[in-house]
Amino acid sequence: MGEGVKGQGGDARRERWREHRAARRAEFVEAALRALDEHGPELGMEHVAAAAGVTKPVLYRHFTDKADLFVALGQRGTEILFERLIPAINREEAPVPRIRKSLDAFFSVIEDYPNLYRLLARRSFGDRPVDSDPVREDKEMIAAALTSLLGDYMRALNLDSGAAEPWAYSIVGMVQTTGEWWLERRSMTRDAVVEYLTTIIWAAIDGFLRQQGVQIAPDKPFEVNKVVQLRRVQ
Repeated sequence: MGEGVKGQGGDARRERWREHRAARRAEFVEAALRALDEHGPELGMEHVAAAAGVTKPVLYRHFTDKADLFVALGQRGTEILFERLIPAINREEAPVPRIRKSLDAFFSVIEDYPNLYRLLARRSFGDRPVDSDPVREDKEMIAAALTSLLGDYMRALNLDSGAAEPWAYSIVGMVQTTGEWWLERRSMTRDAVVEYLTTIIWAAIDGFLRQQGVQIAPDKPFEVNKVVQLRRVQ
């Protein structure tokens, strides 16, 4: 019995240590985001350490190398994106407002974290390329979720859902490419680019539905509301 209690105490200590390390890593990731704001995608580990108020050796106790921190930044970027995107895309609203708010959620992230997006898109940390590709992984997850969403709606309307996947990837690719263009050019406001994309996406959906003899009001909630579930694509 004494051994069991002792074992339980050891498990509790290990769990507290694991939670402590996880919390410290999260603090360092937030420091890396601050360093990105100041130094841009060319930042080094010394910039992250300075932002965190620690030395580089302390930082390396929690991240094995630059690639490890890059992966952690990618995971944080995914969290930020989905924290904004999922509530927007799952709002029980009319089609056009739902499209508009989903697009605005994406553009708000790249506007608020431009250097994080640049870092992740170029797949390098300082002078070192990395194998991880969080931008592509996020695109795959969103496209897969959108495929399921479009397929559900098309089946609910008694339409062939075979086009759901290529349409989903087309929409996600268009939005991502436009986002990258806007991030570098900034030749219009976020509201303007979101409105342009909303118009073209709805025009495509509405045009297809009319060809099939189906009409949906753009400003009225759809009768069947489908919920998006974002899962990592294997």
